[in-house]
Formats: sequence, structure tokens, C-alpha cells
Amino acid sequence: MTHSIENRGIIRVENLGKFYRLGAERYYPTTLQDAVTRIWQRPSQEGVADRSSLWALRDINFEVESGEIVGIIGGNGAGKSTLLKILSRITRPTTGHVDIYGRVGSLLEVGTGFNPELSGRENVFLNGAILGMRRREIERKFDEIVEFAEVGRFIDTPVKHYSSGMYMRLAFSVAAHLEPEILVIDEVLAVGDFSFQKKCLGRMSAVAREGRTVLFVSHNMIALRSLCARAIWIDKGRLVMDGEINEVVNRYLQHEKSSCYEKVWIHNGEDFEASASVETREIELVSARLIPQKSDGSDRISVSDPILLQFEYINRVPDNLLQVSFVLYNLEGICIFNGRSIPTRFPAGLIRQSCLIPGGLLNDDSYRIRLVIVRDTNVGLFDEDNVLSFEVHDVEREGGWFGKWIGVVRPDFEWSIPVVEPIKGGVLSPLSSERDQC
Repeated sequence: MTHSIENRGIIRVENLGKFYRLGAERYYPTTLQDAVTRIWQRPSQEGVADRSSLWALRDINFEVESGEIVGIIGGNGAGKSTLLKILSRITRPTTGHVDIYGRVGSLLEVGTGFNPELSGRENVFLNGAILGMRRREIERKFDEIVEFAEVGRFIDTPVKHYSSGMYMRLAFSVAAHLEPEILVIDEVLAVGDFSFQKKCLGRMSAVAREGRTVLFVSHNMIALRSLCARAIWIDKGRLVMDGEINEVVNRYLQHEKSSCYEKVWIHNGEDFEASASVETREIELVSARLIPQKSDGSDRISVSDPILLQFEYINRVPDNLLQVSFVLYNLEGICIFNGRSIPTRFPAGLIRQSCLIPGGLLNDDSYRIRLVIVRDTNVGLFDEDNVLSFEVHDVEREGGWFGKWIGVVRPDFEWSIPVVEPIKGGVLSPLSSERDQC
């Protein structure tokens, strides 16, 4: 429930739990007896879930004071988004309760509610209304929204003609100009280029300076450290740690340092006809693999080792224009680069694509890979973070720096053979002097 504005900006979460039945058929009771029986069969907090059920959240307790900026961290499937949806009143908890004092603004999925057939101007008013803004409020902030998104020339063009970057900038700009007492943000920095991400951080910093309460979910640890003073770590639906941002992030990063060289979604990807009979999605992921091309036979990937990435997926639409991207992040969430394939038209069937990360490029660090597949260069079909993870280690060599270099990458450039010219009588030769002046 939302309480009076006297205590606004405070969140209290007590014994919160959310239970899901996986793959269960919908059941509509036809008699009072059926309805009563169904109520008694609801999952209890003490019950043990079977294979067809899942506790997305379990026994979550915390409080957020007015004006606090709290980061929420955890791996994929930890329950972070479920928590934010409950706080935003999108879904109801199974157990426990949440008390919220003040108006809540949610930025959970950038662009939700945008209609591709409408112009940017029309979508600003539509999306603003969906997010809870009044028409006068939208009109007052319209110029500021458009200026922030940098789409002024195209504001009266249908957004279906926008690039993915323009679309995301406008969607974020609308949501970011809400003025709630409590702002709930879920991983808005996973999209867009560096300048867009920097602009997002700047806007969220401005919100923080205004004294509003912010809950911020992100895999970008640098952004979390810069914005938040406190962090909550959730793993497998349970609260693991709640405390000072640096302490929680350091513990989380140490916990997440394990490697994963392979992920499989479909075990029988070759059986295209069989899988197609029960699956109607446009594409279906089969597997992602990381194969180090090690030269020394050790079990560690060195900075000089090339790394082969292989992706398999089923395409169900003939003549589909598809593009695969793997986005490489280091342990702190900094994007190293985005490796994009050439957009290609594929027939229906099983597709295998691979990409080689050359040796002598990556720094001594831990990495994770986000896999993205799009159609027609801007229609998202698949997007999953932390698909693969691995560590790269430096190798000790004579006369060289051992360990991590400054910078996010350490490219092994080719240098010319040094030419040493003697100095005669304390004066450089004419050839050397001319060359130094060039």
C-alpha cells in the first residue's frame, strides 16, 4: 500500500517471497469446493518445491531510508527483477509484504509501451501516460525529453524507422524525466553506446542529488560504486549480504569468479524437425562454447592465447536477416568491446557461427559474455547476459611487466626493430636530426 507523503521515500520489505509454478496449466475452478481446495493447495513458505515450481524470492527482509541510493546485485535468475516488479506493484508477492511511502517510478524495461506505428512525439505522450505522468507534466517536460534523447529532427517520424540507439535514447529519456519520490531502475545500462551510457549515469546522478530514493539493479560494478553507498546482494532468491557498497561488491565479485566455457539450451539441436513441431519461436538457442587455443598445454588461458567462440541456434524463418553479437565485459562490468557478425540472410535450419578473439589483446582479468541476436539489425530476438565466463592470466617473461596492464585491453602491437645510432662528439648525425624534426 502507498502511505501518506509525511513518511515518503521509505521502503520496508518483510519476509518477502514469490513462488512460481513452471509450465503449469491454467486452472479455473468451476465450483466453490474446487476454489476452496485450490486455496489450501497453494504453496506454503515452509513447503518444498518440486521440479515444476520455483521460489524466485524467499525470506527477503530489508529497509531503505528516504534519500538512500541502493544497488541490487546478483547473477542472472537471482530474483532481482522479480523484487523490483513486486516493489513496482507489477506482480504480487506470495508471502510477506512491502510497505512503500511515496510515489514510485519504475524503469524496468526501457521502451515498454512504445508503438512502432506512432511518431516519437505521440510515443512520448503515450509512454509518459503509461509510466504515470500527467499530460501537463509531459507537455512541460517535452522539450527537455527530446533534447536529452537527441532526436529532435525525427520527433514526428514513426519510431519504426528509428535506429535501435534512437529508440532506446527516447525511451530512457521519457522514463528518466519522471519525478517520483522513489525511482526503481533495472539494468538500463545494458544497451546503447558509451556516450549514451554516460548520459544515463549523469541523469541518475542528478536524480540522486535531488534527494530521491533510488533502487538500482546493474551488472556494471563501476556504475554501482559511483552512484550507490549501499548494496544488497541476492542469490538464488535469497538475500546474501546487505551493507556498504565496496564490501558487498568485493564479496560478490570474488564469488562470481568461476569460469563457464559452455552453455547448452537444447541437447538435441540437430533434430530440427522434432523441435520445430513443439516450438514456435523465431529462433531457438542450442549452445554457446568457448574453446581456448592454448599453446602450452596448461589449464589456464594466457594473454597470448587466441579464444574461439562458437554459437549454435535454430532459425525457423526462411530468408531471415540475422546478426549475432557477443558483448565482452570484465569482472567490474566495463564493456570491453562488442563483437558483431556481418548481417546475413539464412535459410531455415541449424546455424553455426564462430568468432576468434586474437591472442595478445585481452588484459589479465576475468570476463563474461553477453549474447545478443537481432533481426534486420534492430529487432531483438535473444539477449542473455553471463552466457559464458572465463579468466585470462598474464605469463611471466624476462624484462617485461607481469600482471595486469593499465587499460581495459593490452594489444600486442608490432614494433620496428630498434635502430641505435652513435653520438659523435656529443652531436647527433644530420640524418637523425632531420628525422627528429619530422
